[in-house]
Amino acid sequence: MHERQVILNELAQEIRQVSEGAAWFSALVEDEQRLVLRELVQFCLQARAVEADAEEAIARSGLRPTYTPAVMLTKWRLNMSALPPYDRARAFRLLVALFAIADTRRRERYCADGCGHDWHQLAARPEVGPAAT
Repeated sequence: MHERQVILNELAQEIRQVSEGAAWFSALVEDEQRLVLRELVQFCLQARAVEADAEEAIARSGLRPTYTPAVMLTKWRLNMSALPPYDRARAFRLLVALFAIADTRRRERYCADGCGHDWHQLAARPEVGPAAT
């Protein structure tokens, strides 16, 4: 799994703080930010995010519902990689929240008895699990 994918999954699983993720995202060059947003959308869809998750994702992200990424999400327009820089940062927070909602549901419904998904084993890694604190 690529480091970027690990970070995104750690954010969704609350292994990393969103503020840490936002700082990481802001430090990326524009092309990398766009790639991260595209990956987040893909992860959200793979985790079975649904349009009904939009309101909760907006609330969790702390964004105003009138911000462009929030409006886009309520209309289920997920292609946020073309947004200007200030909205890309907002889209990142929003998509992390959406991914967290969908992935939590997936883990509870389909992976509760264990699974082979590497990204669901991140908390057990020595460098991020309970021993690291």
